[in-house]
Amino acid sequence: MNISRKMLALPAAGAAVMLLSGAPAMASTGSSMADLQPVPLNDAPGSGSAMFEVDGTTLHFTLNYQGLLADAPHAAHIHFGADARQACPTAEDDADGDGFISTTDGAPAYGGIAVSLTTEGDTSPDSGLAIDRFGVGDDVSYSREGIEVDQATADAVMAGGAVVVVHGVDHNGNGEYDEGDRGASDLDPALPGEATDPALCGVVMASQMDDMPAGGVDTGAAALGSQNLLLAATGGVALVGGALILARRRTDSVN
Repeated sequence: MNISRKMLALPAAGAAVMLLSGAPAMASTGSSMADLQPVPLNDAPGSGSAMFEVDGTTLHFTLNYQGLLADAPHAAHIHFGADARQACPTAEDDADGDGFISTTDGAPAYGGIAVSLTTEGDTSPDSGLAIDRFGVGDDVSYSREGIEVDQATADAVMAGGAVVVVHGVDHNGNGEYDEGDRGASDLDPALPGEATDPALCGVVMASQMDDMPAGGVDTGAAALGSQNLLLAATGGVALVGGALILARRRTDSVN
């Protein structure tokens, strides 16, 4: 009886937090997407989207983008870093003040490469510059299925911690990648900076969640986004509310 009365006295929100914190982590399952928009300062005239289906640690994706440099390859990746801001870069990320956002400039915002969104073959970070296996042109759409990723990446894709970046910007508008005012790439000096600079960027947000990891992403630095946490807390409150009603009825019947 004392336990029942204590449960009845427990605030619902507090009980929801207890349920959330005490629940075991579950495999990521569901769908998510990223709205791809131009990276500040680089001003690529394009847009796009990336859609994902996650089943445990298996990933399926569809990548679409339009408006980028025609007849040129555009490397694309899922970026993630537990210590990154897990966001798209802003103009303030131009660390050297050269007026461009390089891939290195953007790293504090989106982290390193977690998955290379190649059209075929390897999808590891080792294929980050495999420009012969990425989309080519100004109107691109392709899909891949059955990509195996680690648990931290799967969780990031479902918890708002992953960022999709499409690279390749014709800064001087001459219709090709060249060094121009931009200079050589910060990733590979054999490539012009235009070929590797981030053009489009979008944070991956869950569009539906069947099972969400309770502990956030990887080390916890990328915890659930505020919207996802609100949804989880609301569900927890509803569950606790049902439990409290049941406990109250049992208590009344005993009395």
